[in-house]
Amino acid sequence: MRERQASQSARRAREFEAFVAGAAGRLLHAATLLTAEAPDDNPRARRLLTLALAHTYACWDRLRGEDPYDRARQHLATRFARGAWHQYGGLGRGRPHPGSTLAVLSPQERLILVLRLYEGVAEEQVAALLGLPPERVHAICDRATATLLHPRRGQPSVVMGAKVAPS
Repeated sequence: MRERQASQSARRAREFEAFVAGAAGRLLHAATLLTAEAPDDNPRARRLLTLALAHTYACWDRLRGEDPYDRARQHLATRFARGAWHQYGGLGRGRPHPGSTLAVLSPQERLILVLRLYEGVAEEQVAALLGLPPERVHAICDRATATLLHPRRGQPSVVMGAKVAPS
């Protein structure tokens, strides 16, 4: 009995390590975009990633065919939203890194934009995750995209992920 449990634990650990090796980089990048921290100085993003991976590991045996990446991403997004809510009294303005491309967006706008455009999550899934109507998610995503593409005077615009000096 013990040998079987040890074998199952070892297999579980190997499967999870393989998952982390393949998914951690992308999840960290998503978390860094959410927190709008600098890629080389992102303690909040790393904490979000650690919590999402710990949660995924804790429920690894109960996934039963569910995509572990989706589970980790969902936990990462809900932890970010909850943290922004408690820290700033809602998904209003946070204190992102001033050099971040997404710093001009509110946490809610960043969350929706990252899930929709970077992660490719369907509008209906984002709406269900955040408890918003799909029309609201669509409007927020459009507004965030417009803010990045057509910045206010003096702010750099973003074209294909690169900042462009204001004209």
